[in-house]
Amino acid sequence: MAVQTPKQRIANEKFAKRNEKKLGKAKKTQTKPALSLSKTWISVLLFLLVGGGILELVSLFL
Repeated sequence: MAVQTPKQRIANEKFAKRNEKKLGKAKKTQTKPALSLSKTWISVLLFLLVGGGILELVSLFL
């Protein structure tokens, strides 16, 4: 890629300013971090943990 001449750089800055006035400034979008586990697997693991805890408590009292 060729280096811009000062004349090209000025023209590009002028174009960018004019374009920004016309379209408005670009908004930054925030992306949500993707879950590494699906909701189904999270619910299965939660069910196993809570269910195991309840069974342990029941076995202690009986």
